[in-house]
Amino acid sequence: MRTIGHRKERPISFSASAAFLAEGARFNDEIHCLPTGKSTFIPKGVFRFKTHEDANRHQVDCLVRGMAAAALARR
Repeated sequence: MRTIGHRKERPISFSASAAFLAEGARFNDEIHCLPTGKSTFIPKGVFRFKTHEDANRHQVDCLVRGMAAAALARR
């Protein structure tokens, strides 16, 4: 088994720490910057495909539609 990265376990205490609060706020801001269904052009949801080819075709179709919409919006 490989370990990739590491995580610091934060102690649980009754007194709040300003450094931990700032770190939590930065983490929250970064989470909100993650791509959504609109920026990746693939709608959210659970998709079930019979083959990998079907899944790849769906991904390409969504990407093409999204890129066309973005090109039209920039026009």
